[in-house]
Amino acid sequence: QHLEPAYEGWRENDDGTFSFMFGYFNENWDEELDIPVGENNLFSPGDPDRGQPTHFLPRRNRFTFEVVVPADWGDQELVWEITSPNGETKRAYATLATDYVVDNVVIASETGSLGAGTSSPESRANIAPVAELIGDEIRTVRVGEPLTFQTRVTDDGVPEADDPVEDIRRFLEFTNQGDEAASLTDASPEAFFKMRMMRPPSKVTVDKVNGLYLSWNVYRGPEGGMEGVQEAVHFDPPQVKAWEDTRTSANSPWGALWTPPAVPEDGIYEVTATFDEPGTYILWGRADDGGLYHDQYMTVIVEQ
Repeated sequence: QHLEPAYEGWRENDDGTFSFMFGYFNENWDEELDIPVGENNLFSPGDPDRGQPTHFLPRRNRFTFEVVVPADWGDQELVWEITSPNGETKRAYATLATDYVVDNVVIASETGSLGAGTSSPESRANIAPVAELIGDEIRTVRVGEPLTFQTRVTDDGVPEADDPVEDIRRFLEFTNQGDEAASLTDASPEAFFKMRMMRPPSKVTVDKVNGLYLSWNVYRGPEGGMEGVQEAVHFDPPQVKAWEDTRTSANSPWGALWTPPAVPEDGIYEVTATFDEPGTYILWGRADDGGLYHDQYMTVIVEQ
């Protein structure tokens, strides 16, 4: 299947420049595509390399990266062109059209944190988490040698992590099952899990479980392209999926049974990455509180 680049919108920066925000939609559910910067993955006009990914996770990925353009950009277009391995070419066209202005509420709504587009004073006051890679941004390891690194994540606690019990209670009350909703107070873990499993889908739009998590993934594989990056890089523990895997049991905030992982008391997450093939990789870490996000990057030089 092919890949669709996506223009998410733009926002003005404090210095008067503008940030164009891009994402993509990989039509595949399992296959992660690798498309190196060049004739099959480029921007125009100007520099074809604007920091775009070359490793593409499955399905919809929103607000993946930003491209800063000068304050005098005017009515120009910036075009991101992708030719997938199957030969299909698709383009995303970025402009400063007012319909594409983005703020934090738009981000939270588009990613599913706000459900059907509702918001509250609390959600509008949300401040994005901050991820800080501890140590060097460039690391060197050998093939097969575990690389352990840490990331410190701080957050304001907004939005509050979704309470699955309360979610089921609201659903039961909405469907006129008040007596069963009241019984949740004394429900056993087994009964509660059964209720979650048996609850029919109730999503009317993209819907995301709120709760802080950190996810590290490959952003760029070795320069020039390498097939099989998906199988060549291993993370331990397995990372929360930063893409919209809506399957019920997926380890993804968009999965119906997903529960946010416990946040370390000191806010420091430890991850180990192992590489099966040599080359230079860029890893991408996203801290996400459900509504807003913050990214970090690490370059890993893998020697034979």
